[in-house]
Formats: sequence, structure tokens, C-alpha cells
Amino acid sequence: MTRPSPELLAVARRWIDAIPNRRGNDLRNLMSEQDHLQFIGTDEGELWTGKAVREGVAGFFGVIPALLKHEETFAEAWENGETGWACLNHELIFTNQPDRQFSVRTTLIFTLEDGAWKIVHRHGSVPLATMEMTRTEQNAIADLVAAAREGFALNQREGFASVMFTDIVNSSRLAEVMGDRLWSAEVARHFAALREIIEGAGGQFVKSLGDGTMSSFADPARALSAARDILRAGEGTDGPAIALRVGIHSGDVVQTDADFFGSVVNKAARIAALAAPAEIRLSEATREIVADAAGLVFADPRRVPLKGFEGEHLIHRLEWRP
Repeated sequence: MTRPSPELLAVARRWIDAIPNRRGNDLRNLMSEQDHLQFIGTDEGELWTGKAVREGVAGFFGVIPALLKHEETFAEAWENGETGWACLNHELIFTNQPDRQFSVRTTLIFTLEDGAWKIVHRHGSVPLATMEMTRTEQNAIADLVAAAREGFALNQREGFASVMFTDIVNSSRLAEVMGDRLWSAEVARHFAALREIIEGAGGQFVKSLGDGTMSSFADPARALSAARDILRAGEGTDGPAIALRVGIHSGDVVQTDADFFGSVVNKAARIAALAAPAEIRLSEATREIVADAAGLVFADPRRVPLKGFEGEHLIHRLEWRP
């Protein structure tokens, strides 16, 4: 069964992080020792196979200039049995070219070797616009993907919902301290606990997203209640201290099968990204709907820009500690 893999995502991020930090042993040790190891770079002729790739990878990346910026903009990982794969996108600015920003995409394919995930294929690319290369527009896939992201399907449904995102703070560091297998088990336990609280409050656990989750509620007050219970439950665990940030926004969404789409979903994710550790942030739209609900206290109103949305947006903090 193919499923999201927090464990592989942590391994992939560790390998990527080793590049600018010049951790050559990490790069080498996370790659397969088999002859079928394959490495594809961005330049013509950069397609190599075999054990020499593993031995030379530190030197290959070691000549890259230091970075002024190294920001992850996309990451996901999946596994199926003893194989898995990850895809990551990063925005880079080099110290020797401070006025230019590069977007670099990396695909990693993994297999289990003696109980440990090892990279057997790496493909890196610096995107070049198709129009620049071929002088023609090729929109077929882009149009279909855009439609899918907006939930256009024969069985789509529309309606009101409060969408909640949670995200584990500093998850890469925790994974590094605990080790990938222990961390993967802890994340699975964490997701199970969140699902129980969310469904107990009448919500729907929609999906996990790396180290975060997305859920929906028909009643905004129940979404806020679930968010408080999630943070309170986290304070009483015997395991590692997991700090969460939570974001909630309410409005009309499009649902297809078991997933949700639309600007409400995107805005909830952006609000979650602005929350501090152990903080619940919500939109003004959500606050207005639940303003009269008993026991809810809001603080620290702020007007903030949200990526992908015009202007500034008023968000609030939900007080959850008694």
C-alpha cells in the first residue's frame, strides 16, 4: 500500500541539509552501496551510475558556493513496502550571486537495505521554462493539475467548513535527535491522537501532510474546541515534547472524495504558518462566527500579509490555557 512517509521525508531533508552544511559523510552514508546507484544532475552529461557516485558526491557538492538563502518551498515523501520516493523544491541564493534566486527541484528514490533507507536514484533540476526551450506552450498537464487542485470533478460538492491545519515545530531537529524509525513511530502516534480528538469533536481528519495535518469541521466552535484540546493533550504526554502551531479559517470549500480545495484551505494553511509554537491562530471570519460562544477568549489581533492573497488580513490568537 502506498502511503505518506514522514520517515522518508525526514531522511530526504537530512540529505538535502547536508549539502550546504558540507556534511560529506552524511551525503555518502545515506546513498546505496550498490552498483545500480544513479545520479542525475542539471548539466549535459551529468548522468552517472555505480559506487563512484557515492564516493564522489561530497566533492561534487563541496564546490558549490555558500548560500545566502536556502528555503524549502515544497516537500513530500511516499513509501510502498521496501521502496519509497521523495520530491523537494528549494529556493537558493548564492553568496557570489546575491541578486539572483534559483529554484532547484530534487527527486530521491529509496530502497531498504539492511533495515535502513538508502538513496538509489537522485535527480536534480533547475527549472527552465518550456517556452524558453521550445518556443511553444504546452499547457495540457498544467491545466488538468490546476483543475484538480480546485476540486473540479464530477462528484464535487460545495459547502461551508472550518479548515484546521496543524504543524509540528522543529520536526527535522526532533527526527535527528530520535532517529528516523523512533521519530516515525512517534509521528504516527501523534497523528492517531489528533484523529481521535478531531473526530471526537465532530470533525473530519482529512489527511496528514508530512509532519502536519488538515481537518475540517462543520461548526467553527467545534474546530476551536478541538484545537484547544489538541494543545492541552500535548502538554500531558510522556513522549518527546512536540510543539504545534495551529491555523483555522472558515468559508465555502469544494470537496472531492475525501479532500478539500479552494482559497479557504489555502488561507488556513497560511495562517497556521504564522502561528508561534503552542499557538492557535484564526481568521477574522472565524472569530466573527463564534464571537458569542461561551468560554472563547481572543487576543493579539494583527493585520498580516498572506502569501497568495492580496492586501493584509486580520488574524487573532485563541487563548487556550486556563
